[in-house]
Amino acid sequence: MPDQSAPIVQKVWNYCHVLRDDGVSYGDYVEQLTYLIFLKMAEEHTKSPFNQPVVVPQGYDWQSLLQKDGDALETHYRHILETFGKGAGLLGVIFRKSQNKIQDPAKLRRLIELINGEVWVGLDIDVKGDIYEGLLQKNAEDTKSGAGQYFTPRPLIKAIVEVMRPQPGMTIYDPACGTGGFLLAAYDYISHNYKLDVEQKGQLKLNTLGGKDIVDAVVRLCVMNLYLHGIGGEESPVETGDALTSDPGKRYEMVLTNPPFGKKSSVTIVNGDGKADRESLIYERQDFWASTSNKQLNFLQHVKTLLKMNGRAAIVVPDNVLFEGGAGETVRKKLLHDYDVHTLLRLPTGIFYAQGVKANVLFFDRKPASEKPWTEKLWIYDFRTNVHITLKTNTLIYEDLGDFIKCYNAENRFQRQEAERFRAFTYTDLIQRDKANLDIFWLKDDSLEDSANLPAPEVLAKEISDNLESALEQFSTIYQDLADSRHR
Repeated sequence: MPDQSAPIVQKVWNYCHVLRDDGVSYGDYVEQLTYLIFLKMAEEHTKSPFNQPVVVPQGYDWQSLLQKDGDALETHYRHILETFGKGAGLLGVIFRKSQNKIQDPAKLRRLIELINGEVWVGLDIDVKGDIYEGLLQKNAEDTKSGAGQYFTPRPLIKAIVEVMRPQPGMTIYDPACGTGGFLLAAYDYISHNYKLDVEQKGQLKLNTLGGKDIVDAVVRLCVMNLYLHGIGGEESPVETGDALTSDPGKRYEMVLTNPPFGKKSSVTIVNGDGKADRESLIYERQDFWASTSNKQLNFLQHVKTLLKMNGRAAIVVPDNVLFEGGAGETVRKKLLHDYDVHTLLRLPTGIFYAQGVKANVLFFDRKPASEKPWTEKLWIYDFRTNVHITLKTNTLIYEDLGDFIKCYNAENRFQRQEAERFRAFTYTDLIQRDKANLDIFWLKDDSLEDSANLPAPEVLAKEISDNLESALEQFSTIYQDLADSRHR
């Protein structure tokens, strides 16, 4: 984070600790900041040298907040949120279902003064973006907030985008966009690696990036994140909704995504006795190869649908997608045959804020219909065996993925070389494995060989904890499946 932005992040973040005593969570606090910073910037844009049209009606603008105090301020602020939440365009998306969570008018007033003390539009776009990204990361790090599930580690995102190499004029989409990490990284990559003319800059800002997320509050944070980085116009590039419900019809040159963890898609139904039952949600879509309640398999099928011909995808998937039978086997076999599934990056545990996650990144390209399988070789990079990453003491950094980036060889991935952690498996190898299982390892785990090489106790404890979390989730899924079958 640039030095210029760090003091501002610290200033607005320190005030969060004051509000926590009033029961305002990290997530709620970042939301309130979002509303207020947007109103402040909207006012700044109307002044010289920008002189842009007024977006926020008079009487509901930043000045109207500065002119009020006490209960009148709290009432007026609540009225502003309710009014804008019914609006259209960017305003409607940012303020949709918004609520005032700061009940003490004096503390609300202090927060308004804090934001008023900065000229937000005058800050460099990178600085503004870093301020907000810094706040989102702090929010994700607070495990109690649960926001970590919407926040993919930025070093991993950067490495994925580095090998995917988005280009000017492409359309890039994330159907589970969270706070916008992939979209921002793609934007940064194109901005910094190509000399763009005025038309290309406009295209990048308005027509290149798109996304969707099912949670209103997360879409709000994502849209604000993009807005502060200078992305998007009067219409929001991101929408709220369940991406899996139907085929949207639109196709993209590139899809980058980390769908939410947790295997089941479910919906809560209240029965006649007033009791709430969670029923597994199975999406019946003609473009899907298999009907299943496994959310990750559904997202994988959704992503393959979203690609244009020769479009490219990178998707984070948990281990179960690699080995699960039934629908999993069907989806893997179809994907290997109909698409070019060329790379699998096996990730270490301890990099995600969601506990106990064992995940991978699957890279594949869409190809025309063919009787011959499109996947010739799947190259697997094992970044898991003997790699010990933790969220606190040994966090993932971009340099950790340097060897993967080198092995991927984005310049020409048809000239790859095998290495200790990088192996190729032919289509025949894969399809002959039981259930076309892609859960493949070949390196020896040092900790199993020699107790003298055991990792530090806290690393061991973390791995045990992660494995227990993963096992509990699998037991929970089995229990749910048994319960579902009994009610059928």
